[in-house]
Amino acid sequence: MQAKKSMQVARSFNKVVDIVNKYDADPTKVIAIMQAVQEEYRYLPEEVLTYIATMLDMSPATIYGVATFYSHFSLKPKGKYVIKICDGTACHVKGSGKLIDSLRSKLELNEKETTTADMMFTLETVSCLGACGLAPVIVINDDVHGQVSVKDCIKLIDDILAKESENV
Repeated sequence: MQAKKSMQVARSFNKVVDIVNKYDADPTKVIAIMQAVQEEYRYLPEEVLTYIATMLDMSPATIYGVATFYSHFSLKPKGKYVIKICDGTACHVKGSGKLIDSLRSKLELNEKETTTADMMFTLETVSCLGACGLAPVIVINDDVHGQVSVKDCIKLIDDILAKESENV
């Protein structure tokens, strides 16, 4: 019975095992491992963090500490498209608040609910994206959009929705 349960657990974490093995199960590469796992899952599930800790012979508390220390890591599921809106000084002065409000309205989100129910979009407000000369700036996944208006924001979302509906 124990062997059967062990096989089921191993199967459910096959991708995690592959990632950890790619880094030779080296505890000094824990951040790279966690980045690769987050890329796969779009966040770091608690049970996966525990499994990583076991594979690296580290305490779950240490792994959790790394996951919560770095703002890049997320313990909550994120949507397929992560939208980061800069609300730093330059972007705020140039109207990023209006962008935030319009996207929250369009995606039916609020300050507490940042991911759409269909897991398509996650909206995050960040302090700086390092592109002040392009203010206001939003980043959708890895695509940077500068000098964005409310109309531009809505069009970007509509374009994504149209593209996704074509792929169904």
